[in-house]
Amino acid sequence: MAKLFSSGDVRTLVREHQELRDNLKRELGLTEIYQREIRLAVERMVNQEVLELLENIPVEEINREKLGIRVKYLQDSGFENLKDLSVASAYSIANIKGISDESAYLIKKIVKDIEDKLRKSTRVHLSMDKKTEFSSRVVTYLSRYKDSRFFIEKCSQLLGEYEMVVNQAIQDLAPAQNGFSWFFAPRYKKERAEASYLALTDLSINGYETEAVNAVRELERIKYRTQEEAWEDFGKNSIELVNLLEKILPGVLGNDDSKYGLPEEIAVRVDEEEFHPEGLTCTLRRYQEWGVKYILRQGKVLLGDEMGLGKTIQAIAVMVSLRNTGSTHFLVVCPASVLSNWCREIKKHSDLTVKKIYGSDREESLADWIQNGGTAVTTYETLVHFDLEERFRFHLLVVDEAHYIKNPEAKRTINAKMLCGHADRILFMTGTALENRVDEMISLISMLRPELVPQIYDMKSLASAPQFRDLVAPVYYRRKREDVLTELPELIENEEWCTLMPEEEAVYEETIFMRDYVGARRVSWNVSDPLQSSKALRMMEIVDEAAEDGRKVLIFSFFLDTIGKIKALLGDQCMGPING
Repeated sequence: MAKLFSSGDVRTLVREHQELRDNLKRELGLTEIYQREIRLAVERMVNQEVLELLENIPVEEINREKLGIRVKYLQDSGFENLKDLSVASAYSIANIKGISDESAYLIKKIVKDIEDKLRKSTRVHLSMDKKTEFSSRVVTYLSRYKDSRFFIEKCSQLLGEYEMVVNQAIQDLAPAQNGFSWFFAPRYKKERAEASYLALTDLSINGYETEAVNAVRELERIKYRTQEEAWEDFGKNSIELVNLLEKILPGVLGNDDSKYGLPEEIAVRVDEEEFHPEGLTCTLRRYQEWGVKYILRQGKVLLGDEMGLGKTIQAIAVMVSLRNTGSTHFLVVCPASVLSNWCREIKKHSDLTVKKIYGSDREESLADWIQNGGTAVTTYETLVHFDLEERFRFHLLVVDEAHYIKNPEAKRTINAKMLCGHADRILFMTGTALENRVDEMISLISMLRPELVPQIYDMKSLASAPQFRDLVAPVYYRRKREDVLTELPELIENEEWCTLMPEEEAVYEETIFMRDYVGARRVSWNVSDPLQSSKALRMMEIVDEAAEDGRKVLIFSFFLDTIGKIKALLGDQCMGPING
């Protein structure tokens, strides 16, 4: 039986597929390699920080328990702090005049105990402003690992699908790799070899080889990513990289409480909740995803995260997840000052359809939302026009700045409560610390979970106690910056867009008509009454919320007269101004 191929062709084909298979297998080990390097770099980073902390502890500290250690002899020998003692050997300490062998080993034990305590409490915080040798290694390997995962999975997929086929074909082609073996091979082995040759040749042209070569090439390219490139990646994708680090080394960021302050019973249920992010165009921080799952699990809740922790993003993520499981109608109620901002944020961070129900065409927009669904955004004042049929239901009501409806007698509260009766799920949001305003908290909770109100009312004198936090945990959830600090970057920039009020719009149009472009730049601050300024109203909301949290606010403006108006508006709340 004549061969359809030469022995050289067979050897070349077999060698190519063996190399490709071995390369794919080699790349699978990258997951373990990268994770090991990340752990090692984090360990060294923590050790370095511990040494820095030890350097700030004077050597006298080792005699805190009055153990009779002769500290002066240590000081005279140049030991100024615990870092000096940490890096010194027991032998070198024992050689100091006046320090016995027993004292030297006791000193090393005391320092080691302090060192271990510091290591347990030291947490990693990656920052563009503090690029050390070891933090750079952490970021570099995180960046490489992040972008390798897709291609490693591709290698695994290709091996799973084709490895057995390739191995069997190589085995069948053994007789065809030299003429002598082929001459004496039985017919059935020759037929099998020819079939295997065709099979391997087909694999070379059907996409398997191209995909495998591309995956290996990309992984090799990523292996050589530099520290500068990795830090640039961190600047763009810090959330994803920090989340990845937390998955590899749980607790390394300092959030040892994986329940984020929730009682065990609720935390277990929240952890089991499924979140469906398809259509969310941003990456959530770990505490934000946990907040989303809490909202989804509990159904009707009051989210009280501090300003700047991303309550809006969490609300959008909840709507996306509900949309992905069949829900169609969502409604956001917010102050007029942030109406435009809500619309922009929803469009920016998701693929949800946004409908603004506000202004002269509010009736048409409302009818369109009722008929076709989507995410409607409206204001407290517009709620008076929401005439909904009794049987009409929608899937989620989001009420931003929920402290606006704290007064049960106010029209906006009555209108919001009416909407609650039509909503399957309700999310109230406020950055105000309601633990300091328990009556307001009770008023809001009465619209969400009225059955909890009697117990909460009886315990309101213990509002600052852990027992009270556990009591309200099924409905009220609040995280402070300090709780999630290591998950946050050094600086968070948020752009908030305000909707012009009628007087603002008229003044703006007049300045443009008069070609007063400097005046146009001062839009919203050149109205006669600051209370008719959308920017002024939003600024007051931010200032009030910060005051509730005991925080300070810096307000910048290019225009001195604007600073003057702000100072007059804030009155005694304001100090300064500083100009130059």
